[in-house]
Amino acid sequence: MMRHLFVCAFALLVALSARADVVDIDNAELARLAAAGVPVIDIRTEGEWKESGIIPGSRLLTFVDERGRTDAAAWLAKVQAVAKPEQPVIVICRSGNRTRAASQLLSQQAGYQKVYNVKDGIRSWAGDGRPLVAAPTALVSCAAGSRC
Repeated sequence: MMRHLFVCAFALLVALSARADVVDIDNAELARLAAAGVPVIDIRTEGEWKESGIIPGSRLLTFVDERGRTDAAAWLAKVQAVAKPEQPVIVICRSGNRTRAASQLLSQQAGYQKVYNVKDGIRSWAGDGRPLVAAPTALVSCAAGSRC
């Protein structure tokens, strides 16, 4: 019986270690990965994008709307249009809180193998004086009134 429990526990450990890797990153790592072509997915709301600006080249895919709602299936479909589960992605929000949930969704339910979570969000990026572009310029691909 003990041997069986040990084998089951070991199998569970192996299965968990085979899951996606969610890695918290700082601004320097974000800059390095983005320069290497890893897509940056900004999950904030349109109002937040307009307020602070966005990282150049980031994809704007709201995860939680202004009312606190999310449509996980629709959001995942949009992410999959940006990167497939075998490709790494970077997820950023305002302060790093919403990205925890989005990163877990990508890794545990959508099978993404490598998810980079920007632990301090766009606030830290802007605070370090890193490049931002105005959101209206970036929102050209986003239909007026739609969630991107």
